[in-house]
Amino acid sequence: MLNKEIISAAIPSLHLNDPVSQALDLMADFHVTHLPVVVEDKLAGLVSEDDLLNVEDDNILLAQLQPGFSRIAAHADAFFYEAVQLVNENGLTLIPVINGESEYAGAIIATDLLKQLGRTTGVNDLGGIIVLEMEKVSFSFTEISKLVETNDAQIIQLNTFADAPSGNFYITLRINKAEISDIVATFQRYEYQVKYYFGEELYENELRTNYDHLMNYLNI
Repeated sequence: MLNKEIISAAIPSLHLNDPVSQALDLMADFHVTHLPVVVEDKLAGLVSEDDLLNVEDDNILLAQLQPGFSRIAAHADAFFYEAVQLVNENGLTLIPVINGESEYAGAIIATDLLKQLGRTTGVNDLGGIIVLEMEKVSFSFTEISKLVETNDAQIIQLNTFADAPSGNFYITLRINKAEISDIVATFQRYEYQVKYYFGEELYENELRTNYDHLMNYLNI
C-alpha cells in the first residue's frame, strides 16, 4: 500500500493568511494536533497545536509563524511504512504527503496508518502467536519455519524487533492455527527461548503441568 492510497479526503489544509484561532478551531473539529499549511499547491510546512498555543495573540496570521513550520512529509509513491515511521518518530497525529517538488497531495491520519498496519501484519487473522528471544546472529528464518512446519502449521506473519538498550532480539510469529502447544514444545526442545505465546491450548503446557504437580504434592 502506497502513501497516496491512504490519503484522507476529509483533512483540511491551512493557508498563510489564516489566523492562529482558525487553525486551532480546525484542529479541534478534526481531533488532530497538526495540520498542513499549503501555498499555491505546495506544502509550506506542518504546524502543531503546541506551537499555536504558545502564540500570545491568536489573531496573528500563520505567515508570521512560517519559519517555525516543520518540514516533515511523506512521499506519495513510497510504501506506507515510511509514513508510519515518520508519525512514530515525531509524535504526529497526521502526516502530509507530497508529490515531486513539494506538491501537496493530501494528508494521512495516524489512526488510518494504524488500521492499515494492522491489516498488513494480519492482526485480525485467526491463529496463535509465539514470541522468541535470541541473539540476532542466531536468527534463521529457514530453521524456525522448518520447526513450525514439522507440526503441520505455517508461519503467516513474522516480525523482528531489536531492543538496542538491552541487546535482545525478538521474533514474533503468527501461526495459522490457534492450538500451538506442540509448536511451543518443539521450540523448547530445540532450546529456543520462548518469551510469550498466545493460543487456544487443547492440552496442558509444561508450566501448567508443573503447577499441578506442585499442588498435588502440597495436598499430600
